[in-house]
Amino acid sequence: MSSDDPDADVDPTEYEALEDADVTLYENEHGLHIADDEVTGVSSQGPTPEDALRNLAEAVRSYREATDDETGDDWL
Repeated sequence: MSSDDPDADVDPTEYEALEDADVTLYENEHGLHIADDEVTGVSSQGPTPEDALRNLAEAVRSYREATDDETGDDWL
């Protein structure tokens, strides 16, 4: 994980959805913490680094579910 926020003491690997992620975490000009997964291109935000990572983990999980190639349709 790379971070532009020296106060961010968070670990993305605490979240199962982010175990293989390459996370960039920074604070924008409005004080929001932004977490980007460079692998999937998914981003999220939160008022704290922890919230941004938690939101990113949920967004990455949803993204992977939506883009899963498993359709369950064996007849195709």
